[in-house]
Amino acid sequence: MIPFPNIRPEIFTITIGDFDLSLRWYAVSYIAGFILAIFIMKSLIKNEKLWRFKTAPLDLDQAESLLTYLILGVIIGGRVGYVVFYNPTFYLSNPTEIIRVWDGGMAFHGGLIGVISSIIVFCRVNGVPLLSCSDLVAIATPPGIMLGRIANFINAELWGRPTDMSWGVVFPGERAQACPEVSGLCARHPSQLYEAGLEGPILFFLLIFFVYVGMLLRPGFITGVFIAGYGIARFFVEFYRVPDPQFVSSQNSNGYVLSMGDLGVTMGQMLSIPMIAIGVIFIFVSKIAIKRS
Repeated sequence: MIPFPNIRPEIFTITIGDFDLSLRWYAVSYIAGFILAIFIMKSLIKNEKLWRFKTAPLDLDQAESLLTYLILGVIIGGRVGYVVFYNPTFYLSNPTEIIRVWDGGMAFHGGLIGVISSIIVFCRVNGVPLLSCSDLVAIATPPGIMLGRIANFINAELWGRPTDMSWGVVFPGERAQACPEVSGLCARHPSQLYEAGLEGPILFFLLIFFVYVGMLLRPGFITGVFIAGYGIARFFVEFYRVPDPQFVSSQNSNGYVLSMGDLGVTMGQMLSIPMIAIGVIFIFVSKIAIKRS
């Protein structure tokens, strides 16, 4: 097993009177993710030969405007998604807690819905082709996901199920060490790092491969690969990741939201299944659309 590295979630903390202001790795991961996203989008926009009719779907100034829409979509969608999908009972009883984003609680699937909504609004307002714009955003997203999952690891949250594999990590905290079947220290799958690798560089380089074999010429194809690819990666990692505590009980130790005997699916898997289906539909529809155009 591997001891948890001695990394604090806060990079630094400034105390002003009775208030502590901290810069956390999680916040830095969001900032760095958006910076990488705009860099990637601008690089692709400049390479006009990648696009249909040798024309990118938007210009460099519009890309910066799009980033503002995306930031709002990620934050609002991610928070609302967590409230609705993962802990609605608590937040209905404590509505003022919904705005406390700084206490944690963001859902990728909600963030994705927020991003999709922001792209639709942006394209309608600016007269930009929707599918090509979504392809651009899809390519730029995996690096930010990777950084976010690494921040989850640093925060010692969203860890995996107990394991006796040599790369199991001993996460700190009473909950992480509450493993009834384990005597002594409890090592867990570093599921955050599994997701960082699958949803980050592996998915990113898969998308880049499709870009350079000409798939941006089929608007919607890259979007479909991203959505399906993320769904498959998340569905797989859920086998090793501990579900949120509100889904776990003495009668449901696996945290299934739908069970059939000894088998079942977690909330993460439940939300990933339609993602995979939607991604496949995008891939096939992109081919049909090209044939008709």
